[in-house]
Formats: sequence, structure tokens, C-alpha cells
Amino acid sequence: MNAINEVKMLAAKKGITLTSIAKYLSENSDKKYTLDGLSKKLRAGTIKYSEMKLIAEALGCELIFKEKE
Repeated sequence: MNAINEVKMLAAKKGITLTSIAKYLSENSDKKYTLDGLSKKLRAGTIKYSEMKLIAEALGCELIFKEKE
């Protein structure tokens, strides 16, 4: 599954829109995010790790690396 589908799935589960995630990113970073710009980054796979951490925060999640079992 790609990043945009993962984010959309988690957002839908929590009742959060991508627009509100873009707003959260803008408020908690030094960059301006729009729905279109965020969607393009997620689709193209050009999203930065720091941006994914903020998206996880917006979703009430944490981004972790876990060893495979």
C-alpha cells in the first residue's frame, strides 16, 4: 500500500480530512501546505520523514520502525 492510501485509510477511521491534516502541517511547521500539494507529495512518494511524523501526530498516531517477526 502506498503512503496516500495509508494516510487516507487512517484519516477515514478517525474522521479526519486531508484538508485538516494539511492545515495541521501548516500550523506546526514553517511551510504552507494545501490539500492539493499534500496529495501530490503523498502520491509521488516525495513526502519527507519529518512531514510523515507530523501527519502521524495529526492522526493521533506515532511513526515507528519495528523489526519484522
